[in-house]
Formats: sequence, C-alpha cells, structure tokens
Amino acid sequence: MRKHIQLFTPVLVLATTAVSVHAQVQTNTIAAPPPKPKAVWKSSVAAGLTMTSGNSETTLATLTAGTDGKWDQSELSVGADGAYGTSKVPGQTQTTTTAELLHGFTQYNWLFTDRAYGYGRVEGWHDGVADIKYRASLSPGAGYYFIKNANTDLSAEVGPGYVFQELDDNSTSYATLRVGEKFHQALSDRARLWQTAEWLPQVDKFDNYVVNAELGIEADLTKDKKLSLRSYVTDSFQNEPAPGRKQNDLTWVTAIAYKF
Repeated sequence: MRKHIQLFTPVLVLATTAVSVHAQVQTNTIAAPPPKPKAVWKSSVAAGLTMTSGNSETTLATLTAGTDGKWDQSELSVGADGAYGTSKVPGQTQTTTTAELLHGFTQYNWLFTDRAYGYGRVEGWHDGVADIKYRASLSPGAGYYFIKNANTDLSAEVGPGYVFQELDDNSTSYATLRVGEKFHQALSDRARLWQTAEWLPQVDKFDNYVVNAELGIEADLTKDKKLSLRSYVTDSFQNEPAPGRKQNDLTWVTAIAYKF
C-alpha cells in the first residue's frame, strides 16, 4: 500500500499542477470588461463691456459662465449670466439703470437611448428693469435628438412645470407647460452657431406665457481654441408683464470668452 501511495503521489501533484495552469490560461483568455468612458467636461467664461461718452454716457457690462458634462448615459449643463448697464445725460447727476439682469439654470439629462432622454431642469431669473423680482421654474420632461453627430445636434423637449414669481411686489405661482428646442452647428473647425428657444404657457390660462430665445455665433481667436469671440442675441417675451413694463426685452451682446 505504501508503495502504491508513493507511486501515485507524483502523478497527483502533476495532475493538480496541470489543472491549475489550464484554469489560469482560461482566466487570462477571458476579455476584461471595457472601462467606463470618463466624463468629458467643457467650460467657459465670457465677459463683455460697452461704454459710450459724448451726448450720452452709457455703460453695459455682461458676464456669462457655463459648463457641460457628458459621461456614460448622463448629460449635465449648468449656466449663469448677468448684465448691468447705466445711462446718464452729460451735465446731469441722475443716472438711469438700463440693465439689471441675473439668470441661471441647471439641467440634467438621462439618456434612455442614444437619442431619447428624460430631463430635470431648474431655472431662475431676476430683471430689475422689467420689475421681475424673481422668477423660478421647475420642469421635468422628455427630450429627443433628431440630429446628433460631431458637427450638428438638434433636440426638442416637452414636459410639465411649475413657476414661482414676483412681479411688481405681487407674488404668484402656477402650473405651466414647457416646450423647448436646441440647435448647434459647427460652421468650420474654428467657428460654430447655436440657437435655443422655449415656450412656457400657464396651463389654465394660455394667454399668460413666456418665450425665451437665443441666437449666437462664436469664432476661435487662438490656435489652442481657448480664446474666442462671441456675438449673440437674447430675447425674452412676457405676454403679461409687470404693470408699466413692455412685453419684450431684446439684448445683443459681443464678448470675449475663455474656454477650459
């Protein structure tokens, strides 16, 4: 018996080693899962200043900042902008405020497919000249990319929402519908065009609505594309503005932007 054990021991060790090597080879041949794509962030800050003197003395300063992140099945956009302007007639001490605007938003998209997504959006405004003490909107919804490639994207969004606002010291809140659209187009390797629009009507009173739109163009000034020149027009139309205020506010801005 002892002789049999001594005979089979080397065979058992050899067989065990062979099985271990075979298992290791199989493990090494199984492809590892591909790593998840890293988040891609694009951020920018833009500033503009316009001043005049002579028959009138005016100043208009603008500042815009934003960041966009894309990863896996998510997209995040955060932006803020502001404008402040004054005007004075020479020889007089009274200065008139011509612009006092603050605006910001955050939107998160969850992609169900490469083109369809759900979103949540929070947006806020303050416009001292239009007597909007504040306006805030919350809106979830669904969106779809009709065009989505390296040079062009076109998407549309729709969903319910809720608005809180104070106009002329009168606070109101109401349910709304949000219909939005976004378009970006690369004109060349160093120039691009963008356009956005949204319509927010009160659901039980469609005569009370707000339309916000923007159209802009940007061109890179340096080879590394970090410095660029932007020119854009923003338009905000409120069908029922604060008492004594006009319905439409149009702003044209030219600014230098730094991207990182």
